[in-house]
Amino acid sequence: MPDKKKSLRDGLLKSGLVKEDQMKSAVLESRKSGETLIKSLLKKNLVDEDALIAFLEKEMDFPRVDLSSYMIDKKTLNLLSYPLARKHKVMPLFKVGDVLTIAMVDPFDIMIMDQVRAKTKCDIEPMVASSKDIEQAINQYYGISGSVDTLIKDIGPVEELHEGPLGVSEEEAPVVKLVSVLILRAVSERASDIHIEPTEEDVRIRYRVDGMLHDVSRAPLHLHSSMITRIKVMARMNIAESRIPQDGRFGMKREGRDIDIRVSSYPSIYGEALVMRLLDKAGVLVSLEEIGFSKENLKKFEEAIKRPYGIILVTGPTGSGKTTTLYATLNHIISPEKNIMTIEDPVEYELAGVRQAQVNVKAGFEFANALRSMLRQDPDDILVGEVRDQETARVAIQAALTGHLVFSTLHTNDAAGTLTRLMDMGIEPFLIASSMAAAIAQRLVRQVCPRCKSSFKPPKELLERLGLDPKKDYTFYQGKGCKHCRGSGYKGRTAIFEVLEMTEKIRDLVLRRASADEMKKAALEAGMKTLRDDGLDKALEGKTSLEEVLRVTQLD
Repeated sequence: MPDKKKSLRDGLLKSGLVKEDQMKSAVLESRKSGETLIKSLLKKNLVDEDALIAFLEKEMDFPRVDLSSYMIDKKTLNLLSYPLARKHKVMPLFKVGDVLTIAMVDPFDIMIMDQVRAKTKCDIEPMVASSKDIEQAINQYYGISGSVDTLIKDIGPVEELHEGPLGVSEEEAPVVKLVSVLILRAVSERASDIHIEPTEEDVRIRYRVDGMLHDVSRAPLHLHSSMITRIKVMARMNIAESRIPQDGRFGMKREGRDIDIRVSSYPSIYGEALVMRLLDKAGVLVSLEEIGFSKENLKKFEEAIKRPYGIILVTGPTGSGKTTTLYATLNHIISPEKNIMTIEDPVEYELAGVRQAQVNVKAGFEFANALRSMLRQDPDDILVGEVRDQETARVAIQAALTGHLVFSTLHTNDAAGTLTRLMDMGIEPFLIASSMAAAIAQRLVRQVCPRCKSSFKPPKELLERLGLDPKKDYTFYQGKGCKHCRGSGYKGRTAIFEVLEMTEKIRDLVLRRASADEMKKAALEAGMKTLRDDGLDKALEGKTSLEEVLRVTQLD
């Protein structure tokens, strides 16, 4: 044990390593900055570090350690976090009883030892090593490469990494490789979003698959900055700005498919949280039958879209598949004889044979004025991404009344609510009654995994809750959970629909400003199936589960 009574200052002067005037300068610097004497001497280059360590070993009795040949146990390493080791340049070496021995440049730095003592709950015994050796040891034991390899194993294997979208090979930088694996793994699992969220202790990584978030892995905090920087570079975002939200995007190819990735950053209390939204462009172009329309609903919808003019509104919350339905509809009606135009925010997929445009708020190019300009381009059918305000709704309805078929989306809970929402926005009832062709509400439900599907008989209480006859013998299906579906019991999604046709009775109710409940009652009398009824039909067919139907239609 070193003799703490020995004076560091006197010993350095006596050894001749430091001259009197240099010592005075270092002491003055130490008092100003609050740093230790050794740090002040090194900062001002008044003493050679190797000579100083030799002095501490011989004269002050602090043992010197050669870290290049030292093996450190993983349990010992786990006692001290990477951020603390990096910040203070200390390296845990071994633990005997309640005493942890650490390597540091300045064994007189009581404040650092107190912090290490508080974090590790151990008494601290210092040994000395050069700052260069300590940094190399930190990189070796805590380094990014080791963390990344562990994390990649945790995330799971990805085939043909060298043929990935970002041109990544095994030899390239570890963080570049990690980000590539995260994206490729998400694509292979059909994830729609990747969430990277820093917490107080680590970085949480999650995928959204079939509308549900699930944990993929936890990364050490020291990887957070490198991961965010890498993704920002790919998305052409400002890597120097972390105080405000940012947006960016980039594309990639995977197995012949084009994947569009939209990146959004958001400053949180523990650092920037980042979400990557993955849009598989091949997955957008599906037929109306594949989306989930029943034969009955499809017949009603096809009759509405065959009209020469009118407005068709698809409604539902964010993430309910409205855009996919509209793209499938446009794909269904595309022909060389038609001029189809769109204004979207943003354009999610490029449709051949359709003239598409994207909202540009900074340039003043928004839905309403874009729609006015579109009408001078002699369109037959028009897609407006979303009816957000009275002005857009009014122009869209005027377009529908002047011989155009207009498609758009609106945020309401059900189909009947679409009509009252337009009135609430200030649109006159006679305009709504004259222009509305149909209102379609939709939700997405998860499909039962085909590999672990099993049938079951629901209890009578559940049947009564669903409005079904408890005396009848119903068979429903559920997934037990397997490797194919990651134990969830579900694989893929389909949509359930509510198609409201504009009958004469419903038009009369609109003109009388009737409530949404009255309009829904009239639509049901005319043969409309509710979202729950359509969901129950799909549950009886074995496509989804009762649990899913109840989850997405709980407000009905």
